[in-house]
Amino acid sequence: MSEQVRVRFAPSPTGPFHIGGARSALFNWLIARKQGGKMVLRVEDTDLERSTKESEENIKEALRWLGLTWDEGVDVGGPYAPYRQTERLDIYKQYTESLLANGQAYPCYCTEDELEAERQALLAEGKMPCYQGRCRNLAEADKAKFAAEGRKPTIRFRVPENQQIVFKDLVRDTVSFDSNGIGDFVIVKSDGIPVYNYAVVIDDSSMKITHVIRAEEHLSNTPRQILLYQALGLEVPYFGHISLILGQDRTKMSKRHGATSVEQYRKLGYLPEALVNFLALLGWAPNSEQEIFSLEELVENFSMDRVAKNPAVFDIDKLNWINAHYLKRLTPQQVTELALPHLQAAGYIDESVTEDEKEKLAQFMALIQEHLSYAAQAVDHVDVYFHDQVEFENEEAEAVLRDADIPQVMNSFKQKLAGLEELNAAAVQAVLKSITKELKLGGKKVYMPVRVAITGKMHGPDLGQFITIIGKERTLKRLDSTLAKIV
Repeated sequence: MSEQVRVRFAPSPTGPFHIGGARSALFNWLIARKQGGKMVLRVEDTDLERSTKESEENIKEALRWLGLTWDEGVDVGGPYAPYRQTERLDIYKQYTESLLANGQAYPCYCTEDELEAERQALLAEGKMPCYQGRCRNLAEADKAKFAAEGRKPTIRFRVPENQQIVFKDLVRDTVSFDSNGIGDFVIVKSDGIPVYNYAVVIDDSSMKITHVIRAEEHLSNTPRQILLYQALGLEVPYFGHISLILGQDRTKMSKRHGATSVEQYRKLGYLPEALVNFLALLGWAPNSEQEIFSLEELVENFSMDRVAKNPAVFDIDKLNWINAHYLKRLTPQQVTELALPHLQAAGYIDESVTEDEKEKLAQFMALIQEHLSYAAQAVDHVDVYFHDQVEFENEEAEAVLRDADIPQVMNSFKQKLAGLEELNAAAVQAVLKSITKELKLGGKKVYMPVRVAITGKMHGPDLGQFITIIGKERTLKRLDSTLAKIV
């Protein structure tokens, strides 16, 4: 086997880039970077009906966004091109002809109806359905007859009988399968397109892949692939099957658990470094209590021997906590840029937003930044910034403004605010503090009513900074309109 570690990520471009695929890509990338090896991106597009160029581009863009670049493969080329399966059909054909010539594969003329009837009969007998070898030893006359009927054969691999297929998995240790439970399987469809289990063996071998790290759902494919490696006289790579990702209800992660694709998280305003950090912890346990890792730190600490066999639970609260950590590191301007598409979609700001408007908004964003788990949540906080018509969040908030001291508090605050020569957070705080002394009231009797009158809420960002941002005119306008509602 090659001395240099070579891994691959080989997605099928048939839909959105699932979070599980991103984790597989990450684990492969980490192994390559830690071992000074190569990462190959190969596109497995032999599902002609479902594969799309749009999906392929989505996957590549998501990988780049996550920082998972590749050394060889589609777009960048390399010594083992082409890296797209539909461009490698002639290569597969050569191997198929070799298997047919030495009797390790044979044409199968069974129709879909015949195969389904066989499957149902086996299920009725309580047996595991697998192909029973009807075409395994067809006479030439029978082949000619079926061909004359217009039947287009598939090509099946002749599985050896009574053989234990044993391999050492990098995650699950020793794994064993009985060849008698596999049945002769199709390697080339009737249209000449190779199936996954066949093409992947030829590709991995010809691209000198040393480690195949993939999802647990591929574990059952491994014995078929090992048999093909052996039949073709190819060296078998190391295999490692990482666990499934489950929702918090411990069922397989699906749309009912929320966002499942990388693009969805990107659009919600999650940061790539946070998502990578979170995905690394899905099934891998660091050798410490550390939970926040940069890419460089992940490369340094990652190892397959700390990847768990048990399923990983996708904990959205954990992802939000990690993402909030990374959001706090950004400038308010950067958070504003992340939040803008969501604020525009919600109708708070139009497409032609000016730089001055963005800078003013960034000042407010600085007040709420520490309360955000992801950028889309800004929509839940900005109403108090954009709307001067104050709505009370509940009856308790409205009741705050019915206290007997409210008229004195509000009149004093309005006069003192209007008289400020320079408006800043410290000056506003000084005004509020002076009112508490003059009227001999506790802070709650002053600060809370002013906050409710300006925002409609009993809690929120720093009051002095908020008033400074919206300015005297808007603050006084809000006070007047809100107090007019109190009868």
